[in-house]
Amino acid sequence: MQLPLFLSKFDKSHLQHLKGIGTPILIVAALAMIVLPLPPLMLDVLFSFNIALALVVLLVTVYTRRPLDFGIFPSVLLVATILRLALNVASTRVVLLEGHNGGDAAGKVIEAFGSVVIGGNYAVGIVVFLILIIINFVVVTKGAGRIAEVSARFTLDAMPGKQMAIDADLNAGLITQDEARTRREEVTSEADFYGSMDGASKFVKGDAIAGIVILLINLIGGLFIGMMQHGLGFGEAMEIYTLLTIGDGLVAQIPGLLLSIGTAIIVTRQNKEGDLGNQMASQLGDNTHVLVVAAGVMTLMGIVPGMPHFAFLTLAAILGGLAWYIKKLATAKATALIQPRNATSGQPKAESNAVKEIGWDDVHGVDTIGLEVGYRLIPLVDKAQGGELLNRIKGVRKKLSQELGFLIPPVHIRDNLDLEPNSYRVALMGVTNGEGELRHDNELAINPGQVFGTVKGIATKDPAFGLDAVWISKDQREHAQTLGYTVVDAATVVATHLSQILTNHAASLLGHEEVQNLLDMLAKHSPKLVEGLVPDTLPLTTVVKVLQNLLHEGVPIRDMRTIVQTLVEYGAKSQDVDVLTAACRIALRRLIVQEVVGSKQEIPVITFAPELEQMLHQSMQAAGNDGAGIEPGLADRIQQSLQEAHQNQELSGESAVMLTSGILRSVMARFVKYTIPGLRVLSYQEIPDDKQIRIVSVIGQSN
Repeated sequence: MQLPLFLSKFDKSHLQHLKGIGTPILIVAALAMIVLPLPPLMLDVLFSFNIALALVVLLVTVYTRRPLDFGIFPSVLLVATILRLALNVASTRVVLLEGHNGGDAAGKVIEAFGSVVIGGNYAVGIVVFLILIIINFVVVTKGAGRIAEVSARFTLDAMPGKQMAIDADLNAGLITQDEARTRREEVTSEADFYGSMDGASKFVKGDAIAGIVILLINLIGGLFIGMMQHGLGFGEAMEIYTLLTIGDGLVAQIPGLLLSIGTAIIVTRQNKEGDLGNQMASQLGDNTHVLVVAAGVMTLMGIVPGMPHFAFLTLAAILGGLAWYIKKLATAKATALIQPRNATSGQPKAESNAVKEIGWDDVHGVDTIGLEVGYRLIPLVDKAQGGELLNRIKGVRKKLSQELGFLIPPVHIRDNLDLEPNSYRVALMGVTNGEGELRHDNELAINPGQVFGTVKGIATKDPAFGLDAVWISKDQREHAQTLGYTVVDAATVVATHLSQILTNHAASLLGHEEVQNLLDMLAKHSPKLVEGLVPDTLPLTTVVKVLQNLLHEGVPIRDMRTIVQTLVEYGAKSQDVDVLTAACRIALRRLIVQEVVGSKQEIPVITFAPELEQMLHQSMQAAGNDGAGIEPGLADRIQQSLQEAHQNQELSGESAVMLTSGILRSVMARFVKYTIPGLRVLSYQEIPDDKQIRIVSVIGQSN
């Protein structure tokens, strides 16, 4: 009656305490085997366990989905090697102490390998053992060690390029912070794994060498002990101790060979999803032409007189039948994917060909954001063909919506036969704003400014930022990353270009509907604030123009509460859009400065000399504040000086900020927006009180 009660208490919570103690016990037992003598029965159990462990590890390497999924393999290899060497020491002690009593003195397993496997002939045993040593040490272990060394070196060299590619995807909005963190951890784990495998392969090599040394020591020591201590003749001692030594060597070398094969499989596999069997079946058997040619060659060899006709012709028939079956499956799959396009029922309708009267439904407006692709780029947008562009564009819209503060409209994608097959075009409101040419089956290696070599490919320019780039094949990716290139696929190229275009033209994407939605969202938390703005203080059109001005000048509108408060306060005093925009910029000065210099307390600025600034003020007043009053020669000299100052700031790694008066700020912002894109223009009133300025250049100052 007490046993069921005991079993009920011994539940899973008690078993959790026993989890993970197997490896420490195994290591302690291996150390004990080196010191303490073991009975033959225990040796049989441990040798059987060693063979089973090696077989399990080998099968795990075959069926694991990716090499990194078996990241504990180097440690497993070390533990298995220690166990096998400890068994060699224990079995050597038993062979030398009890070998004169007969073949079963060291256990049934060693006797079986010494008698059954090699037929009781020690000459055959020596030959078989030497063959196993050559296969293990010269072929498998040496090749696996070289591959592990090269893989570790290439993986470590490619780490900076992979990290830069992750940062580029994150900055382009293609992945989230969590996805970027996961990919960085995977890159680090990959480098750690292949570095560990480079060292673990030395365990296998050392184990093979130890097997040869142990064989010689056991053989010489057994002859000496048998003849000198037990009075055996040379022939009898040679037969007994040779069979025991060969049996002991074979029972240790077979698990070693299994682990060596497992090591070679791990280091030769690509880091892709799928077990080894499925990958080999798909990559070796998908090409039916190869199977047909092989069947033909085997048939020719089978009909040659003197050849074993049955073996060759049978194998030729198997290969031919396999090719026919794979071809049949592929044809059936292709037929199932074909869908009729003319009608949904079995009989086409006659009236479908009738000409219908056109109406207003046939008049289509322009898309807010349109993406047109050539017919060769259709696989990029077709999920059935593995296209990732739709997901990348969704990521770009999400990232920009969070950064700018309003919902980016959907992107309408269509194919255009008028385009070049590999070209694409981005249009806003029906107007083309960017285009480029892709090679969807290649990847783009972008030169970020400093690389350590060149890669073979087709030279081009990055369509988003105009950087030097090269179209390369996919198998050159790691090599290019090792040289310092930032490598991205074709879908990322389009998504990055689209992100850059939408950022530069964010103001044209914001309309009355989007602004009304922003006000409705704000009204849920601050209803009185919104009620006091539209239409009591300002019309909706004025609010839209102010927000468009902010976006046009690179100011996000995430802080709608501050913007609406400012418009409510200043809207009663002035209806001028430029005045309201300037007031909103002053209210958002902390956000603006943070976008420019981050959390730094000091702001490096470029200013005008007092004489030049006074001259520009007079020109603005004479021209009505539109900038047309600046003399062309003076405008050209100002532009050249600003470009030089901007380049110096970029070379020093600092942000380029131009500081001027509130009257000149909007004019100079329009002046440098397209000629010097990276230069931000701020007014004196837009500098927060807790920030310090440092003048790095004065435009118009005579030296």
